[in-house]
Amino acid sequence: MVSIKKKLIGKQTYYYLAYTFRHKGKIQKKEKYLGKKIPENIEAVKKEFLSEIYKERWYPLFDRIKRNYSEELSSMPKTAREKEIKNFSIKFTYDTNRIEGSMLTLRETADLLEKGITPKAKPLDDIKEAEAHEKVFHDILDYKRDLSLQIFLYWHKKLFENTKSDLSGKIRQHQVVIAGSRFIPPFPAEIYPLLSEFFRWYDKNKSELHPVELAALAHLRFVTIHPFTDGNGRISRLIMNFVLHKHWFPLLNVPYEGRTSYYNALERAQIKKQDNIFVQWFFKRYIKEYKKYL
Repeated sequence: MVSIKKKLIGKQTYYYLAYTFRHKGKIQKKEKYLGKKIPENIEAVKKEFLSEIYKERWYPLFDRIKRNYSEELSSMPKTAREKEIKNFSIKFTYDTNRIEGSMLTLRETADLLEKGITPKAKPLDDIKEAEAHEKVFHDILDYKRDLSLQIFLYWHKKLFENTKSDLSGKIRQHQVVIAGSRFIPPFPAEIYPLLSEFFRWYDKNKSELHPVELAALAHLRFVTIHPFTDGNGRISRLIMNFVLHKHWFPLLNVPYEGRTSYYNALERAQIKKQDNIFVQWFFKRYIKEYKKYL
């Protein structure tokens, strides 16, 4: 996290931006000199400072992951690649739905999606939503155009048309709360302006930001708008993987067992209005997931 530090030299005070992080078990620090007073555009300066750090510390690692992952993928037979995607889709479907309250186990999800075996004594809606989620996941892998409100509504409709038809594919018209969170989602009247702003931001930054950072921010910004009555988390995680896949990066799963740190990073970023809190969590999670390619 970036903080403002001051140093007193003689009778003069000088200001710096400071960023500390742990690398190979040691605390590292980077600083940026601001001058004798804090600039009026300090937030923009902070953003630029973080961008410089990301480019130096994180981007080379992501690019190495992509390169080694692509080499491995290109050497695999088609059947093996298809099996790899199937395994990911099962785990991703299990975790993303389990985070949202599904009662299906990983084994039940695998049997359902691989063998068509319907689990007994489990909610029918959980079963239908697992099947729907995997179909939408494959839709995003095949989708060749870019993000739009229409595709968001379509994916949401397909996720819930067989379980929550009254809200599937519809922007909410009422206020909602997130159980256990201090973050209050925007009011209904704010949603369409915020979505318009989201797409302006995305169109402006999709060629400027590193794809891993773009995926993290698209996830955070969409789930913060919270445009649907239900399913915002699932759609935001699908968006995240759409961005990664579009740029040929390995996909990312948020495991159910790691949901606490995930929720905490989201909530802190939303409450403090500091995107970098979630972005840094996302970066670390991505590196941890794909350290074998480093």
